[in-house]
Amino acid sequence: MRVGSTEIALLKGDITLCDVEAVVNAANSMLKMGGGVAGAILRRGGQSIQEECDRIGYCPVGGAVITGAGRLRARYVIHAVGPRMGEGDEDRKLSDAVLNTLKLATQYNVKSLAFPAISTGVFGFPKKRCAEIMIGTTIDYLLRERTSLEKILFVLYDDETYRVFEEVLNRRPSQRTR
Repeated sequence: MRVGSTEIALLKGDITLCDVEAVVNAANSMLKMGGGVAGAILRRGGQSIQEECDRIGYCPVGGAVITGAGRLRARYVIHAVGPRMGEGDEDRKLSDAVLNTLKLATQYNVKSLAFPAISTGVFGFPKKRCAEIMIGTTIDYLLRERTSLEKILFVLYDDETYRVFEEVLNRRPSQRTR
């Protein structure tokens, strides 16, 4: 799908292997990289990413911060803090995390970005709701804002999540203009 001059695509695989300028980490507020996407980024990218997170120290739910990417192919990791199911106002918080990620990517003149399915792991966010919010927020941002982003990938680790995102993306009307 294209929105203005930005391509949106899906990819099944490992986000840490993507050839993009920035990968998005599904972070927690304390920016501690343990399991899931964060653990994979830490293992492949190295301890320097966690050290930068430790210097930052904290990011509120719905927020995003940026660090270097260590040994990853990417130049940056954008740590987006998604909500835990049951904490309240989860949809808005997930949308804010995506929006703040897109704003940071634009601020840093990033041309290509890879998102995971934020909050769908141990945070328990339903995959379909996640796909609708993440894709909808991304398209709305691209229609409203000037951005450096030329390509946005949603990188899904398993078949089920890929199918859910594919279904949601295919339901969206093609957006050709701003």
